Amino acid sequence: MSTTEQPKTALVTGGSRGIGREIVLALLKEGFEVWYLSRSQGAEISSDRIHWVACDMGKAESVEKALDAVLEATKRIDVLVNNAGITRDGLIMRMSDEAWEEVLRVNLTAAFLMCRRVSRVMASQRAGVIVNMSSVVGITGNGGQTNYAASKAGLIGFSKSLARELAGRSVRVNVVAPGFIETEMTEVLPSAVKESLKSQIPLGRMGSATEVAQAVAFLCSDAASYITGQVLAIDGGMAM
Repeated sequence: MSTTEQPKTALVTGGSRGIGREIVLALLKEGFEVWYLSRSQGAEISSDRIHWVACDMGKAESVEKALDAVLEATKRIDVLVNNAGITRDGLIMRMSDEAWEEVLRVNLTAAFLMCRRVSRVMASQRAGVIVNMSSVVGITGNGGQTNYAASKAGLIGFSKSLARELAGRSVRVNVVAPGFIETEMTEVLPSAVKESLKSQIPLGRMGSATEVAQAVAFLCSDAASYITGQVLAIDGGMAM
């Protein structure tokens, strides 16, 4: 991107840590003006092209307020990455209504709210890219995660349908489905659990947040200009 050009604008949910933070950094490296939404700011990134807006993705009014702030400042959004997500694991026989509803609200409904609003902007621009972050669990399923798997599988069907709706406006929609990735959540797992997880991965190791972020950056780039409605699994071969 030329230094004289106006930077394209990217909006990332759940961008304060883990995979979300790496996506923010990857898009920043690609020259985007990056806005990210999260409940807390996380570690500061030294750049005048990055902006944080406080947002609780589980509350519709908070999502709408954050979008108001971003659109008032930018007037356009070139890339949207719906990365925010939570887990509330448990066997379905003991799963509470709250554990089910909270996961669906943050992981799926928030993405719907973001896409509903941003798709209008992108359709008007006749340009844009949306990447929704699913999971290998949304493809294969996983015991003890019926709520999480339902939300992530829902994102896949949602994204494929949205890709069909927006293709005529030159807006692309794709899905990235990470497998077992080294993050703060997996750091606390016992060594025996980590080794058990690795045994399920053909490449024999867990992935890094940077590897996921690089795939997202690719889908957001012009190099992926003929790719829409696809699911890219970054999982070391788990779901093949």
